[in-house]
Amino acid sequence: MITKESVPSSTKVATSRVLPNWLRDSRRALWPLVTLLLIMFVDSLVSNSFFNIRVIEDAKYGNHFYGSLIDILKNAAPIVLLATGMSLVIATQGIDLSVGAVMAICGAVAATIVGKGIESPIPVPLVILISIGVGALCGLWNGFLVAFLEIQPIVATLILMVAGRGIAQMITKATIATFQNEGLSFIGVGYIFGLPVAIFIAIGVVLLVYLLMRRTALGMMIESVGANSRASYYVGINARVIKLSVYVISGICAAIAGLIVTANIRGADANNAGLYYELDAILAVVIGGTALSGGRFYLGLSAIGVLIIQAMNTGILTSNIQPEFNLTIKAIVVLIILFIQSESFRTFVGHRFRRTSS
Repeated sequence: MITKESVPSSTKVATSRVLPNWLRDSRRALWPLVTLLLIMFVDSLVSNSFFNIRVIEDAKYGNHFYGSLIDILKNAAPIVLLATGMSLVIATQGIDLSVGAVMAICGAVAATIVGKGIESPIPVPLVILISIGVGALCGLWNGFLVAFLEIQPIVATLILMVAGRGIAQMITKATIATFQNEGLSFIGVGYIFGLPVAIFIAIGVVLLVYLLMRRTALGMMIESVGANSRASYYVGINARVIKLSVYVISGICAAIAGLIVTANIRGADANNAGLYYELDAILAVVIGGTALSGGRFYLGLSAIGVLIIQAMNTGILTSNIQPEFNLTIKAIVVLIILFIQSESFRTFVGHRFRRTSS
């Protein structure tokens, strides 16, 4: 029997440290969750059927769920993948503007290799691995420019952002490369347990990256490099290798996102695949609480940030607002969200409110 006196003091200290850390993390997640719930509530006012989920009978893909919530999760899947890689890049004080172009490149590679016929000349799993490998090479290129040539990340990744779509167009010969292969298209239009496959892919990648970051020393080294690169050097961390690795992971995540988007439309559109997705990914990471100045990163909160953006997009599309006002309204709502999440803004408003009430 363990008595109170037999508990080591070190255990008490560890417990006292864990609890405040848990409370701090809970407070950090509070505002993104409140924002998501608030936007979903507004969406339900705009559309009475927003929370309705019904079952669709499909002889080809089986019965599956259908509704606005399912659409939000499915549409969020590719951007969740981008935000996962982007979180790691931003944590090292970097940025990756090329993820949309990498999506286009990898989608073009997959669509071209699989061919137009029903049967692919190359096994679909190998096609997927080749496309992911191309994404890793794109990330390796970005990481080399940033880590070893010490080019500013925004400039280094802007190169591939501009050239990437041209590369994708060369691969597809400036056409939309369509395909009929059911194995590849299953990634984008298939269902498992009634839910889109893309959702499971996104969840699986996020969990895998989370375990890699939090169950190994890699996550700690990434945060160390982002917080103070010089100090991390003196404790034996190779900042160049760490920066290179995060860009490679970002490229892999972009490749998987590109496969989902390509499979969803059964074709590679070099001009529009992943267009402006990098901006949504960066915005989601910032909404999730990861500072652009580097340091700590929060994969789960970045995913919540993506859901906030998708819920907002759904609300705007289901409303009767004219299309030309969509982007302006989205920018205003995002600005309000950032104000609400800003501790300095909340403190300022609180002081003003108390002064007025007194």
